[in-house]
Amino acid sequence: MSSAQPPGPAGQPRHRVVLFDFDGTLADTIPLIVASFQHTVSHQFGEVVSEQEARSWIGRTLVDTFAERYPGQAEAMVKTYRDWNLAHHDDLIRAVEGIPQVLHGLLVAGCRLGVVSSKSEHTVRRGLQAVGLRHDFDIIVGLEATARHKPHPDPLLHAAEALGFDPAVCVYVGDATVDIRAARAAGMRPVGVTWGAGSAAELRAEGPAAVADTAGELLGILT
Repeated sequence: MSSAQPPGPAGQPRHRVVLFDFDGTLADTIPLIVASFQHTVSHQFGEVVSEQEARSWIGRTLVDTFAERYPGQAEAMVKTYRDWNLAHHDDLIRAVEGIPQVLHGLLVAGCRLGVVSSKSEHTVRRGLQAVGLRHDFDIIVGLEATARHKPHPDPLLHAAEALGFDPAVCVYVGDATVDIRAARAAGMRPVGVTWGAGSAAELRAEGPAAVADTAGELLGILT
């Protein structure tokens, strides 16, 4: 599903700024994240977490996710998660077909590009390198940048302010429902992608401006 937006003024791209989520959007990290969640809960409590449930946790910070579900256990769980995740990171992370072409097409169109993620900036940079996305983004916002995180709009607003743009001329692309909610709350154009954590139905239920099923479709939506 897509929703066309008129081209920008002559000489300007349709979207002045395109911000991307990382996990499940720029890179296929979903198997890595699901396995990390499952290992953490199994290690801490001997419980089994289904893939569907683990996928529903994606998009928020680890601290927020674990504190909500396992009060008083978040600190230990975050450490267990990160230790296992980093040990298996480069083996389980995968590139998303067509994303390099999307980034190139947006650069040619004159867009400013950034990444806004709920994981640390260092881990985002490691992930970008692991999948060969060595693009020099204008900004990378990790969890350290703001006190509140998605679905709150603060990380997205931080990116727009740092780049010197009104949120209204920005688009945020993500694979999870919290991404759509954060973009709407920030006054940005929300665009969902279906190759990550959220299903097409879940994303569309949040009222995005558009949903892309492939990278090629995404580039068409954004340009």
